Amino acid sequence: MSVEINVTGEVVTAYLSGEIDHHNAKEMRESIDNAIELNMPTLLVLDFKNVSFMDSSGIGLVMGRYRNLAKSGAELHITGAEAGIGKMLKLAGIEKLAKLEGR
Repeated sequence: MSVEINVTGEVVTAYLSGEIDHHNAKEMRESIDNAIELNMPTLLVLDFKNVSFMDSSGIGLVMGRYRNLAKSGAELHITGAEAGIGKMLKLAGIEKLAKLEGR
């Protein structure tokens, strides 16, 4: 599990990789939240291209970041999710909160 953060202007992109489960979601959340707090983006992009597995902790990670961004009016986009993870995000109603762009 890892998160690589890239900041370009008012856009923060978090490149997630590995598995997102209850064992490592906390570290991912903290890294992303620190980047949001330091950079005050207008857009957060969560790139799921290299995520191999996700359980409900991943849904919580996305929803929590959405709540943080909503306070400032920033947008959330999710990119690169493989079909199974994309389906899980859709079933959870995430596409009502964020723009989903699959592979």
